[in-house]
Amino acid sequence: MVYPIEIDREMLQFLGNMEARADTKGRIFVPAIFRKRLQCEGEEFLVLRKDIFQDCLVLYPGSVWEKEIETLRGRLNKWNREQQQVFRQFVLDAERLEMDSSGRILIPKRYLQMVSIDSDVRFLGVDETIEIWAKERLEKPLLDPEEFSSALQQLMAHFP
Repeated sequence: MVYPIEIDREMLQFLGNMEARADTKGRIFVPAIFRKRLQCEGEEFLVLRKDIFQDCLVLYPGSVWEKEIETLRGRLNKWNREQQQVFRQFVLDAERLEMDSSGRILIPKRYLQMVSIDSDVRFLGVDETIEIWAKERLEKPLLDPEEFSSALQQLMAHFP
């Protein structure tokens, strides 16, 4: 039996694909559409970390980050050495950021280097997070169109 998925309509969600430029200090303007959404939701800070699978950076609104940490912590056994190392690594690679009054964030150089960002970036709204990519990495699709449609068809075939 297939059960319907309940969607929380109040969930923080980002959608869009905007270009921006980092200055020499690593400051980048967060696109206005994302800034407005963050402000409307009362988000006071962001957390930055490199994506686990892709060469991009991920911005978590504070409330989303706290939920992620709570979920991860809830799945770990604090008496298991390996699981504790996974948790440490996850938080070790994270940095708290705040937007300045102009709507900019300062991304530490080590993060820019991790994902080969020189100056031109692309912000991508992905559900509850915002990804930051080196612009040239998104010049072509992440998946071949045939591969994408086949994967999506296979994924969605199990739902009415």
